[in-house]
Amino acid sequence: MTPKRTIAQIVATDMCIGCGLCEALTVGRVRMVMTPAGSLRPSPADGFTAREEALLVAACPGAVAEARVEAGNSTDPVWGAYRSMARAWAGHPDVRYEGATGGVLTALGMHALHTGRVGFVLHVGADPERPMRSRWVISETPESVRANTASRYGPTAPLAGLAAALDRDEPFAVIAKPCDLGAVHALSRSDPRVDELCALRLALVCGGQSRLSKSQAVLDEFGVGEDDVALFRYRGHGNPGPTVVETLDGRRFSKTYLELWEDEAGWDVETRCKFCPDALGEAADVASADIWPGGAPTGEDDGFNGIIVRTAAGEELVASAVAAGELVLDRPITPREFDDFQPHQVRKKEALAARYQGLTDSGIAPIETRGLRITELGRRLDPEHFGHERAGTRRRAERL
Repeated sequence: MTPKRTIAQIVATDMCIGCGLCEALTVGRVRMVMTPAGSLRPSPADGFTAREEALLVAACPGAVAEARVEAGNSTDPVWGAYRSMARAWAGHPDVRYEGATGGVLTALGMHALHTGRVGFVLHVGADPERPMRSRWVISETPESVRANTASRYGPTAPLAGLAAALDRDEPFAVIAKPCDLGAVHALSRSDPRVDELCALRLALVCGGQSRLSKSQAVLDEFGVGEDDVALFRYRGHGNPGPTVVETLDGRRFSKTYLELWEDEAGWDVETRCKFCPDALGEAADVASADIWPGGAPTGEDDGFNGIIVRTAAGEELVASAVAAGELVLDRPITPREFDDFQPHQVRKKEALAARYQGLTDSGIAPIETRGLRITELGRRLDPEHFGHERAGTRRRAERL
């Protein structure tokens, strides 16, 4: 097996998202480390055997992305294949309150354990030693899933735990970003244990992974050093909930969601996120999204998720959780309503064909996509807009 490109090239062109698969497939010989720019990257990036590199490049989110589609689904050009879309929230009031948005992913992970569908959940949570940062976690109990609830902005490498998960040889669930689950799906082509054991794949619809520098800027604003942080909660405890920092000496600081994210120029997201062909979880069984009209909150509310059920396994899990009272399923949502709830996702999907051409113009291989309709959606752009996106991408890429 000969890779079309190398992991070192993917890292050098900043198309790595730091998912952690490199660490898993080398059993920790290559480690995910934090760069000075605030990104997780494999180190050393050239420390692979030929076989390891071939397997990694075939599954790397910086190289490939593929929809996971079952027969009998409806299909939408933007949102992909689905069985149903609906408004939902966690049935337990505390889970709904603590979780990001409405606590749906936490509720589904807890229900999967309650019912014995899986033996554990692979997901992420705050690093107890450095609470601003995140680490992969294996939760064997519903209580552990709940203890690691709510979105973790900033670099996360959940797939660094995938080897440990597969080696346990029992069914498990993964809660992760769409790019992470895309890598899991791609890896299933070379490792049959993935489809045998990874029984449930749950994703958040993702607006992009910020670098650690975004979080560091919050500490700098408050005059707090990272070594002084006792808690760093990115959101939750309401919808969307504040970003909260607590220090070891008892001080507490907070920012509202809009204060933290209203200036898109300051998001400091990974480069790869700007070229993401699947931020919508098309390799997941269930994807869960924010559903604020117009794409942004106007204040706090009780917490409501929009869920996209994509597979029979996801459909069965949702129905079971509703029957058990662990999930509340409200009215259906249409794809065009999702367009209004997530307008930035629509704009990015439509721009990707032009952006990929700009990467090619600059000598950088774009992500190879399968079943994600990038060319079709790119035709929606008028020639002037297409050319602007293409040229802008080339200029930025040539500065890397």
